[in-house]
Amino acid sequence: MNYYSEIKNELINNEITKKVKDYSKNRSDLTTYYNVGKLLSEAGKHYGEGIIKAYSKRLTHELGKGYSTTRLRYMKQFYIFASKYPSVTDILSYTHYCELIWLEDINKINYYIKMCIEQNLSVRELRKRIKNNEYERLDDTTKHKLINNANPVVTDFIKNPIIIKNTTNKEIISEKVLQRIILEDIPSFLDELGTGFTFIRNEYKIKIGNRYNYIDLLLYNIEFNCYVVVELKVTELKKEHIGQIEIYMNYIDKTLRKINQDKTIGIIICKKDNKFIMEYCSDDRILAREYIEI
Repeated sequence: MNYYSEIKNELINNEITKKVKDYSKNRSDLTTYYNVGKLLSEAGKHYGEGIIKAYSKRLTHELGKGYSTTRLRYMKQFYIFASKYPSVTDILSYTHYCELIWLEDINKINYYIKMCIEQNLSVRELRKRIKNNEYERLDDTTKHKLINNANPVVTDFIKNPIIIKNTTNKEIISEKVLQRIILEDIPSFLDELGTGFTFIRNEYKIKIGNRYNYIDLLLYNIEFNCYVVVELKVTELKKEHIGQIEIYMNYIDKTLRKINQDKTIGIIICKKDNKFIMEYCSDDRILAREYIEI
């Protein structure tokens, strides 16, 4: 079998398909690179791993740039990946899979594919999430739900620890400073909390009795159809903090929550043992979460 000719024909046909049938570009890419990867794998068994370098040189000479040794190795790895895992779908692009093909845990792979589809992640966003060990920071209960396709709750996708970027290098000595750091990159903070979170405003003004109070961050979760109250503390968690956020949650339920919306939940970020941790409060549950400042 002439492996080189087969590989060359696959690549040429793919380029033609991409020019003529725009709607099927992605499927054509995936099919082509799978087939090329398979041929490279078989050729390697006959001629040794050095054949990839030789084919790369010939393809570059005959077809032009874009067929480096590295790229051909990625195609081979994509074939190995797609043969091993049934999760491959043409909803994702080949470049998305180039970020996933080196992962070995099928549950982790399925998670990132799920996030890409549900949240329409770009390749850059996917790369960032993998780099930040997003899957590893989910708790075991959430991972078990994902494996068994169980219905999630709003807390399931909150990471532990949560990463909050402190690009100002300011020392966090007050709630105001912590709030300012979060607000400087609110999209990343919302992503760390999980899916469906949107920002309403900071220092949300409410009146309880004759006194005005200010909720540090008021969010809304579109997916779970509920308000989210976030309070920031730079001391250890105290009973009065929980009492305070429950009052705020009840206020939002009575004044903002519509009849078709779920109950408000609360999140407390506080300091303990020289670490910032996040406490999630909803009904009678308190779930501890740590976060890292980077």
